[in-house]
Amino acid sequence: MSKDKILLFIPAYNCEKQVVRVLSQLDKEVMEYIDEVIVINNRSTDGTEEAVLSFKKEHPMLPLKLFRNAENYGLGGSQKVAFRYAIDNGFDYAVILHGDDQGNIKDFLPVFKKKYYRYYDCVLGARFMRGSRLIGYSAFRTFGNIVYDFLFALAIRQRVFDLGSGLNMYDVSMLKDEFYKRFPDNLMFNYCMVMALQYYNQTCRFYPISWRETDQVSNVKLGNQAVKVLKMLGEYVSDPSSIQEEYRDKVIDEYLAEEIK
Repeated sequence: MSKDKILLFIPAYNCEKQVVRVLSQLDKEVMEYIDEVIVINNRSTDGTEEAVLSFKKEHPMLPLKLFRNAENYGLGGSQKVAFRYAIDNGFDYAVILHGDDQGNIKDFLPVFKKKYYRYYDCVLGARFMRGSRLIGYSAFRTFGNIVYDFLFALAIRQRVFDLGSGLNMYDVSMLKDEFYKRFPDNLMFNYCMVMALQYYNQTCRFYPISWRETDQVSNVKLGNQAVKVLKMLGEYVSDPSSIQEEYRDKVIDEYLAEEIK
C-alpha cells in the first residue's frame, strides 16, 4: 500500500509565543506521517513571522515553509490558501492545526497510525465528545458549544460534536472543486464546512481531542457571531441550496500568499 502524502498547515495570526510551542510538537513520531509543514502568517502585527523563521533556522531538517498572505484574509481565507496549496502540490490529505497552541497534533496519532482518514472525506477534531479533554475552557462556553452542536445536528441530520476545532484533516480530492470558495473568510468558515457535509454527501468522523486555554487571545466576538450563525443555519434549514450562495463580505478571486525565506 502506497504512502499517503500529507500536508500539515498551521494558520498563524499574532501568536509569536504560541506558534513556537506548536512547531515544537512536531517530533520524530509525528513527522513519520507528515511530508511537509506550512505556516501561513495572516499578516500578523507581532513577531510571529520572526519566531517561525528562527525556529526554522534552528531545525533545518524539518520540512517547514513560511508563507505570508497577500492581505488579512481571516482564518477561513487562510484555510482556502492552504487547500489550494495542497491541491496544486499533489497532496493526498491536508491536516490543519491552529498556531495558537490550543490543540495538540499528537491527539491525531491514532488517526495517522490506523489510517482512519482513508475511510472518510474528513476527520474533525472534537472538543465536546466522550474522550475529549478540556483545560481552562469555561463551563459557559462549553455549554454554548454543545447547544450549537445540537442545533447543527438537527439541521444536517447527523451527529455533530464540534463546529470548528483547531485540528482537522481533509481528503484533498474532496476539495478540488472548491465548493467552499464562497464560504465566509472569518471564523464561520468551518460552520459552513459542517453544513456542507450533508449537502454534498460528504463522509465525516469526529475524533476526540484535547483543548487548552492558557495565554491565548480569542478573536471570537461571541454575541455578534452567535446571531450570525443562527441566521445562517436558519437559512440553510429553509433552503439547503443556500449553502451555494455568496457568504463573503468581500469577494476575492484568488487567495494569494508569498513564501518568506
